[in-house]
Amino acid sequence: MSETGCRVDVWLWRARFARTRSLAATMVERGVVRLTHQGRQMRLDKPSRCVHVGDSLVFAIGGRLVDLKVESLGERRGPAEEARALYVLTEAD
Repeated sequence: MSETGCRVDVWLWRARFARTRSLAATMVERGVVRLTHQGRQMRLDKPSRCVHVGDSLVFAIGGRLVDLKVESLGERRGPAEEARALYVLTEAD
């Protein structure tokens, strides 16, 4: 892991979209996570793919579609307030 990027499964776990890192990895392997990086959208298939600050993620969780922009990578899986600071939800048009 570098200062400019973070594994997508680790980021989803830190941002509290998955209870465990293995559940986050399964979510990515199922192909439900889409990443937009530098204007190019792709469906992620490997949990080892990196996300960067400024990237957008779209995925379905709990019967709803989540569209967000990555604001920070985080250092750890902290409390909910810290997790919410890692992203900004974007409005669907």
